[in-house]
Amino acid sequence: MSAFSFKIEKKLSEEMTGALGRAGVINTPHGKIETPAFIAVGTKATVKALTVEQLIDVGVQSVLANTYHLFLEPGENIVKDAGGLNKFMNWNGPTMTDSGGFQVFSLGAAFGEGISKFVKKEEFENKSLEIHPNIYNKELAQSHGKLCIVDEEGVTFTSHIDGSMHRFTPERSIEIQHALGADIIFAFDECTSPKAKRDYQREALDRTHRWAKRSILAHKQNYKALKEQWLFGIVQGGLESDFRKESAVELSKMDFDGYGIGGCFSKEGLDESLKIVNSVLPEEKPRHLLGIGEPIDLFIGIENGIDTFDCVSPTRIARTGSVYTSKGTINLLNSKYRNDFSSIDEGIHNYTSDNYTKAYLAHLFRSNEILGATLASIHNMYFIVNLVKDIRRSIIDGKFFEFKTNFLNKYYI
Repeated sequence: MSAFSFKIEKKLSEEMTGALGRAGVINTPHGKIETPAFIAVGTKATVKALTVEQLIDVGVQSVLANTYHLFLEPGENIVKDAGGLNKFMNWNGPTMTDSGGFQVFSLGAAFGEGISKFVKKEEFENKSLEIHPNIYNKELAQSHGKLCIVDEEGVTFTSHIDGSMHRFTPERSIEIQHALGADIIFAFDECTSPKAKRDYQREALDRTHRWAKRSILAHKQNYKALKEQWLFGIVQGGLESDFRKESAVELSKMDFDGYGIGGCFSKEGLDESLKIVNSVLPEEKPRHLLGIGEPIDLFIGIENGIDTFDCVSPTRIARTGSVYTSKGTINLLNSKYRNDFSSIDEGIHNYTSDNYTKAYLAHLFRSNEILGATLASIHNMYFIVNLVKDIRRSIIDGKFFEFKTNFLNKYYI
């Protein structure tokens, strides 16, 4: 009997709202994930500034690591020889690895372009980014690792570390992820720039679907991995609603265990985009939103059928002195916090909030002390992980919309 399963425990009232949200449980060989859930990003087999024990203490259920980064350093074979990702990083719970596609793109074609997961329409209209250069210059590649060449078979790229040249294909990405040994892995895809023209978005989408089939075949050829790892396909299509729907339709026909939703979105159109996709994807399979996880986005995603999220924001903003509170995000480098001896948020109880003041953390950041990043990261990770847990509880209790209104009215004042 398979160690994997997904069970929906409670749905939002579709007949009243049309919402697609649900609460459920994903079972894996390393334990369960109660959904909706926020997955901590441990890019290089570590969540920056936090220990595994601290992750457990704040309630993290699962960690996602990055195929691209672990391939470059320390290399997938070292992780495999250590006993896999779980043993390598001393994490006993469920794990995920992404395919590396987004990192190849963001550290290659989009390098220096300021492109993120969200774009405003005025930022990309009437603009175009050529994302598949066809000339390889050795000196250029070795100098800063920006090269990214996409062809039918895969992607040739240069390392952001030393400029060395590498190649990912769907088969190679799956092979690396098999070696890393995460519970849930992702098909190799092409993540396009929102600045790319529609005809290239069309070309890339078709290629992503072909790569999805190749990823499935590569996964099925490894019988051990087939029993121990779930494979998710990735819906692409950029900002084009018809492409998004088409991608969901095509991937639904394939033998995936679940689905990721990737690429860039319009901030204003996230809800509609997710509704289009999740209205098509099989209801009985889990859905993961890749790289998005700010508070408002969590509510939007969950209401529109997302089960799990990953995002670097909680720890990334923590390292610059920004922390979440029930009344919004604050930056502790603001001068008014130098003499503020209150806790970060008196209504939130975690190690940081219960034991340290805003003034102390402000001092740490102004003094460039590493402890500041750790304490702020503990707080932010606790805040986001437990916000999603509270959202889950509100679905089960039939109070999602009430909870959503109350939280957002306080947070975005």
